[in-house]
Amino acid sequence: MFPLFVAAQTPPVQPPKPADSRDEAPSVTKHSVRVGSRTLAYTVTTGFMPLKNAVTGETEARIFFMAYTLDNPPANRPLMFSFNGGPGSASVWLHLGALGPRRIKMMDDGAMPPPPFEMEDNQHTWLAETDLVFIDPVGTGYSRAARPELAAKYFGINGDIESVGEFIRMYLGRNERWMSPLFLVGESYGTTRASGLSNWLFEHGIALNGIALVSTVMNFQTIRFADNNDLPLVLILPSYTATAWYHKRLPPAMQSKTLKQVTDEARSFASNEYVRAMMRIDQLTSAERSALATQFASFTGLPTDFIERNNFRVDLGEFNKELLRSERRTTGRLDSRFKGIDRDAAGDGPDSDPSMNAIRPPYTAAFNSYVRGELGFKTDTEYYILGGGISAPWNYNVTNQYADTSISLKDALSKNPFMKIMVAQGYYDMATPFYAAEYTISAMNLDPTLRRNISFEYYEAGHMMYIDTRQLKKLHDDAAAFISGSARK
Repeated sequence: MFPLFVAAQTPPVQPPKPADSRDEAPSVTKHSVRVGSRTLAYTVTTGFMPLKNAVTGETEARIFFMAYTLDNPPANRPLMFSFNGGPGSASVWLHLGALGPRRIKMMDDGAMPPPPFEMEDNQHTWLAETDLVFIDPVGTGYSRAARPELAAKYFGINGDIESVGEFIRMYLGRNERWMSPLFLVGESYGTTRASGLSNWLFEHGIALNGIALVSTVMNFQTIRFADNNDLPLVLILPSYTATAWYHKRLPPAMQSKTLKQVTDEARSFASNEYVRAMMRIDQLTSAERSALATQFASFTGLPTDFIERNNFRVDLGEFNKELLRSERRTTGRLDSRFKGIDRDAAGDGPDSDPSMNAIRPPYTAAFNSYVRGELGFKTDTEYYILGGGISAPWNYNVTNQYADTSISLKDALSKNPFMKIMVAQGYYDMATPFYAAEYTISAMNLDPTLRRNISFEYYEAGHMMYIDTRQLKKLHDDAAAFISGSARK
């Protein structure tokens, strides 16, 4: 395979084309925010980074970014690059939910407030600890391929990693930040990207101090419900337990325990009795099936007859529909604390994700108002918040297997033993379950000296744990300690 930015065949050199308006100088604005006893004065640079063909110099794509840099910074100021997931998601969620100095105002538990929506100063902005660059990969936000026929090269694991890596390389050069302590933070598929980037960047001479993985998926076998892949069923079961505990659906003896206690017991059941039974599920006696169904029900709040009818293979959609069926409600995928109302309470799966329904309108409205108003960036181009900009199937670059970037992260750790990893997981995240992240890290089989570089933090919220104001503070405090410890000489 040829490198992304080098043509397979060298064409005749063409005369340079007139500069596209989006390659011109970015918008630069000055702001300040009061955080506790500190006033942070900062500059926001908003614009596009052109990705050019290494041979012809032709601009093949433009990546939209928003960079926050502290005015009069202290020496050795860290720099963090941030992106979200999807694939197909813009960076708006981490940007206006957790990291940036301004954030969308939600209800305290993260539920959608009544419109019209409001912005507020973020008292837990990561700008207090590090400069921030929010990246929208090609096909998200305002980022576009220069021509439709070029788009597919960016719509896959390899092309996505290489293009974001090239953006980072160019940003470091243009802004003279090569000697800064460097960090990545990714959420969801952004953790897939960050893990792959860790090794790509190292091979291009860029060593990271740390990576924050928020709601992690590196090995897609751990979350893809499919025939002959029982692994996700085992790894999501503790998340079923957390959800049933939250909605008070567990038996009294389990319901009286703490969230940590019930999830610890669920991990043990999933990795012992449940796994052993699944290895010989068609050979279980009636008594063994009945006993297993009783145990399964005690950890999930589901009816035993429903469990047995599903042959003990209850996928996420089935769980979200069944748990609160008697209330004619469903539970959320991104955040299972949220309840939804379907058109048909008798269906097999939810009509939509109530947790996504709660966040999409506020974040869409807030970003479009913020970028045009406070940041002064004017365009009529649609900002692709989540989906709409990926015009071809995503290429996971695998055949008869599952995408997995954990090996890239393992390679990067082996080459750069100073790099630290923070894994942030929500108990009520059903999209990237916490036990799946734990399994993935364990399966990397890291040398003990490198395994010590990885720490886990847990939050009583979902995929976007920061929409809950209590977890927003905890995430910031955990990240501040992580950045300080990883950037220290």
